Amino acid sequence: MSCAALAATTLLWMAATPAPAQPAAPTPAPATALEPLFADIVARAQDLKAQAEAMRETEAPATEAFKTGVADLAALDSRGQQIVRDRGVDGDLACILRGISEDLPVKLAALQLAADAPARDTALRELIYLLNDNVEVLLAPPGPASGLAPDGSV
Repeated sequence: MSCAALAATTLLWMAATPAPAQPAAPTPAPATALEPLFADIVARAQDLKAQAEAMRETEAPATEAFKTGVADLAALDSRGQQIVRDRGVDGDLACILRGISEDLPVKLAALQLAADAPARDTALRELIYLLNDNVEVLLAPPGPASGLAPDGSV
């Protein structure tokens, strides 16, 4: 076998084998999460989630400040949805923020209308889950369908 044939065979063989695994670099938060409005949404959702968890543990009633906080967060999510939609960069995020903005008042109403302890617990768990989603959707890296690179660039 000639040297050229051996080199070509070796090259083909090396190209067919998988590259050694590289350690995955930590994925930074997407650029959207660093903007003041979206950072505020994350901070408020985390705070309201902590309050809701405390209410669940202590069986304390929802305060007026908590109710106002949920309403304000829903309004911020709606505004964030409009900003993301107008940019046209991530349709999934816009849809999710819209859904959260519409669901927050519904979950709060379910909490207020809960007739007994099990219904109240269920309403609080659902509200906590939604508040957690509000945080995670903004801090999660963009997915492949979003059209954005994992570093947040286009």
